[in-house]
Amino acid sequence: MNYELDMSRIPQHIAIIMDGNGRWAMERGKERTYGHQAGVEAVKRITSECTRLGVKYLTLYTFSTENWNRPADEISALMGLVLTSLEDEIFMKNNVRFRVIGDMKRLPEAVQKKLWETMEHTAENDAMTMVVALSYSSRWEITDAVREIVWDSCRKMVNEGYDIDELMKTITEQTVSEHLNTFFMPDPDLLIRTGGELRISNYLLWQIAYTELYFCDTYWPDFDEAELHKAIQSFQNRQRRFGKTEAQVENESEE
Repeated sequence: MNYELDMSRIPQHIAIIMDGNGRWAMERGKERTYGHQAGVEAVKRITSECTRLGVKYLTLYTFSTENWNRPADEISALMGLVLTSLEDEIFMKNNVRFRVIGDMKRLPEAVQKKLWETMEHTAENDAMTMVVALSYSSRWEITDAVREIVWDSCRKMVNEGYDIDELMKTITEQTVSEHLNTFFMPDPDLLIRTGGELRISNYLLWQIAYTELYFCDTYWPDFDEAELHKAIQSFQNRQRRFGKTEAQVENESEE
């Protein structure tokens, strides 16, 4: 099925919870890791299509901090898949810059090394930025940001003579945003979750305050260009009000 898209209203930042790899594999009588391998092919498809459509940021929830509780053999297979899937083709062919958010210190050294190498190698690419959330959870991210803000505040009090009232005035929503892992990109316009589950799973909780949410039953390995277009069309059929009334938004669009 074809979906007619308004190319002037393509979301600039799409975030995806890539769910359903394991269930997709098990329904085919395969190990869960087989589904993760198939999921890499979906990443390639969607990355290429997002680049073609003019999406500027694509953020993929790949491995959460809670996923460290999974069986050791599955974690090992996932880490190995990270190493083998960071191919130059997906980035250089599409002129895509690669970034990572998450607690990278918990990752195996070989994985950390490969991630840094890929980020450095693709740093000059500018068609789109693909951001992979690895060893990431939003509560971890916000907690880490609070620690940094407290540290900065203590430094200001000791070194710059701030009193507590002055200090409190310097801490704003912007302060928090600037200390998050995602400081380098805008908040998502559209969040897609595949696999039929209807929850956010500790993903970008601060950043999705006004993000449009889209849930579908399709498992991630089966998520293709047509499914992406369907999600974007749903986004384009909505009116984003950011707390304003419908009439206010319509008046602003006419000005």
